[in-house]
Amino acid sequence: MLSYSLAVHLTPSDWLVIVTAGLAGTFLMTLFMYLLGFLTPYVLKVVKVLGTMLTFQTTPDGGLSDRPLAIGVGTVAHYAVGVLFVLAYRVLWAWGVGDSGYGTAFWFGLASGVLAIGVWYGLFRLHPRPPQLALRPYLLTIFLGHFVFVYGAFWIHNVMNA
Repeated sequence: MLSYSLAVHLTPSDWLVIVTAGLAGTFLMTLFMYLLGFLTPYVLKVVKVLGTMLTFQTTPDGGLSDRPLAIGVGTVAHYAVGVLFVLAYRVLWAWGVGDSGYGTAFWFGLASGVLAIGVWYGLFRLHPRPPQLALRPYLLTIFLGHFVFVYGAFWIHNVMNA
């Protein structure tokens, strides 16, 4: 009888790498989003959009909240999701799906970007008062930003495991 376990054992040093790579990848993605927001007429402030939606603090005119609670919640949620993505990558690698190479990074970036578009689209559709922004450019930038995230996270992961 063939048996196998889906359990993955992670050491404290594994967790350090996962958290660091997740935070670094998220920082790079956030920087990418804010840079494109600066260079284009679109609202791409992912932390403020997320925080505004999670705290239900959309301004009366449909804008993003500047309240510390919204920005704090958006920041923590965004970086926590980044760490969870890297944890998911490590679990997939342990199960034999891909590796920490940059070829795999492309496919994980693609999958992560598609997943993110789905989550964000659903969040905008389900939210009772989402901020008013151009959704297509926002979702496209979120998609592209996940490639920045994945390549940054893989790079930090590989440097820390060298």
